[in-house]
Amino acid sequence: MQVLMLCCFWLFSRCRSEHVEELRVFLLVCGLRSVKDPLYLVEAFSGWHYENVPNILIILGPNIDPVLTAEVKSAVKRTTGVFLAHERSQQEVHAAMKRCFAVVNSSVSEGMSAAILEAMHLRVPVLARNIPGNAAVVQHEVTGLLYSSPQDFLRQSQRLLSDQELRERVVRNGKLYVEEHHCLEKERETYQRLVDSLHSA
Repeated sequence: MQVLMLCCFWLFSRCRSEHVEELRVFLLVCGLRSVKDPLYLVEAFSGWHYENVPNILIILGPNIDPVLTAEVKSAVKRTTGVFLAHERSQQEVHAAMKRCFAVVNSSVSEGMSAAILEAMHLRVPVLARNIPGNAAVVQHEVTGLLYSSPQDFLRQSQRLLSDQELRERVVRNGKLYVEEHHCLEKERETYQRLVDSLHSA
């Protein structure tokens, strides 16, 4: 299973575009900790994958909570269509985002998700759990899609698959939202200066 997961991520992030198009990769970028609820969609997505094999979910992020990480690994081993990839560099994460079908957020609580903002900036559709922090950024059917349950996630995903106009609209508006309300490069520079100042203090 570990080999399969690594091969899947390699295919997703490295192979030629004509092969990538055979897969529809939903990418959940999150640290493995309870507030991110990485197991929220696993069972529902696995059932969907069984009926629609090209649809796969990749959970990508650092192992923060050892207990939850073990639970996620166990869940991935006993399901199909769901894969776990180890933490990657920011450059690799962005490359993965650009090649995926949609970026997913399943958090139970969120301030302002960097993964959501970066996906919008990269013109990637966003499917986010309907919680206040996400809803402050993702306007349903305008800058992305919100879902309130695993089954609702499947419904919204199917809409994104079948409605090209909807997909183009949320991608376009998501990019505009980030450009108007967030300058990611400046925010990164400000954060880096803060980190540097703390190290030198």
